[in-house]
Amino acid sequence: MSERYTRPREDEGERLDRQWNELLQELRLAQTGTQILFAFLLSIAFQQRFQDADAFTHTVFAVTLVTTALAMGLFLAPVSFHRIVFQQKVRDRMIPIADKLAAAGLVFLVAAIAGGLLLAIDVVLSRTVALIVDGVVLICFLLLWYVLPAWVKRNND
Repeated sequence: MSERYTRPREDEGERLDRQWNELLQELRLAQTGTQILFAFLLSIAFQQRFQDADAFTHTVFAVTLVTTALAMGLFLAPVSFHRIVFQQKVRDRMIPIADKLAAAGLVFLVAAIAGGLLLAIDVVLSRTVALIVDGVVLICFLLLWYVLPAWVKRNND
């Protein structure tokens, strides 16, 4: 029999503060990685070797750049949201919206990571191997980021 952690009783304001702080910590980590990936991608476009690449590489690059920008926008949206509604006493509505924005950002981040990986591996290995490796890594991400938490949640209820 597993013991469940029981949190000390919190009032509504304390619960909302804790949830907001937890979300901000998660967003800090996600934002940093996404911004580094975005900067890396921007630098690629101006390299001569990239200019000479084929249409497949350019398409993967464009999709990856856009998904990275969308992930970054979704991760930063809660900050903008908070600034606009600051001191409006809407934290109870803001947190669920910010949570959905962060979750959507993670979906785009998975796509961006897969695209960046495909771009890099396609340079050093054959395209077929690059697609296979990218697919395996993508499946690993999906299992770790979505399937495992869903399984734990289902078995914890």
